[in-house]
Amino acid sequence: MTFDFFGGETLYIDKPIQRTSFDVVKRLRGVIQHRLHRKKLKVGHAGTLDPLATGVMIVVTGRSTKQIEQLQSGVKEYVATLALGATTPSFDRETEVDATYPTDHITRELIEETLAKFKGRIEQVPPKFSACKIEGTRAYDLARKGEEVELKPKVLVIDEIELLDYNEATSEATIRVVCSKGTYIRALARDIGAALGSGAHLSALRRTRVGDVTLADCLTPDRAVELIRNSELILPEEDQ
Repeated sequence: MTFDFFGGETLYIDKPIQRTSFDVVKRLRGVIQHRLHRKKLKVGHAGTLDPLATGVMIVVTGRSTKQIEQLQSGVKEYVATLALGATTPSFDRETEVDATYPTDHITRELIEETLAKFKGRIEQVPPKFSACKIEGTRAYDLARKGEEVELKPKVLVIDEIELLDYNEATSEATIRVVCSKGTYIRALARDIGAALGSGAHLSALRRTRVGDVTLADCLTPDRAVELIRNSELILPEEDQ
């Protein structure tokens, strides 16, 4: 295999849990720079995943970084597990439970009826623990300092949403969502929980598709590093 990282390459990565998207980019950039013996190389990614989320992440290098906007606009598919009956400030497991609610009234039928209301164009207020900027500062930086965060609702599109499984014993619902760019699945979990009258937060999230790219197309970061270290590289003209 031959890579032209300056001319532009696109790598499909299955991001592991407990790693930020920046962690993945930083690791791959470091390995590529080491092999090229260059201190500078553009490496970016299309569509950030939270540290507790896993799945499809598109990494681009060199001239291919110009395609980030186009790649980010692709439809995304997720499989998410919602823990009903409890909320957290971050809407996922990053923060501790701050309130609990009864779930005795929850049935599979009620969940399916509720999910149907979220299909199509909806308004969504982003999580305060998000990368949205407020006067130049990331919302999550303000939230982690305990400062008040007020974000405006955004219009987005949910193309498909369905219930895959509901475990009554644990009050966990697993759903599949196909949505537009800018959708926060954590915020969707919050809103679904509110609509059910039970509260909810994400207990697991996996991105299964970005545009036409699926998990079957992805490499683990370790496998990508191995390929980079053992493949031929095309050098910039000035180095040839």
